[in-house]
Amino acid sequence: MLDHAAIAARIPHQGTMCLLDAVVDWSAAAISCRAISHTDPHNPLRAEGRLGVAAGIEYAAQAMAVHGALIANPGDRPHQGYLASVRGVQLHVARLDDLPGELGVEAECLSGDANNILYRFSVRHGDRCLLEGRAAVILDAGILRGEKP
Repeated sequence: MLDHAAIAARIPHQGTMCLLDAVVDWSAAAISCRAISHTDPHNPLRAEGRLGVAAGIEYAAQAMAVHGALIANPGDRPHQGYLASVRGVQLHVARLDDLPGELGVEAECLSGDANNILYRFSVRHGDRCLLEGRAAVILDAGILRGEKP
């Protein structure tokens, strides 16, 4: 299990923008995390006094980023990745900030290669699915800008 500090050491999101509190479980194919930052009134994703459920996509993207760091070969150059697209997103509630306790954030690798990965993701509160979908991630954004590996 990784705590908030260990997560922040592996992803570019720092301070309050590092939304995940722990990695609960992970394998080469999937990751399961938990978060409580949705209850923080100073959450940087809040707008107009609320945290809409679509912000859960960022929680999932951070889980994917941690997953990528965990499955990378030791000594490999860190990738500057980004979320290229989301598809089939279903929002089952209106907001996240009115839910007490922890959120469960899961991402599963469906397919991929050295530069592109397709994930399925979900954010849950207890047994209730709050949002779910698929995301395409480009792992080495520098290649798209013409940089040499």
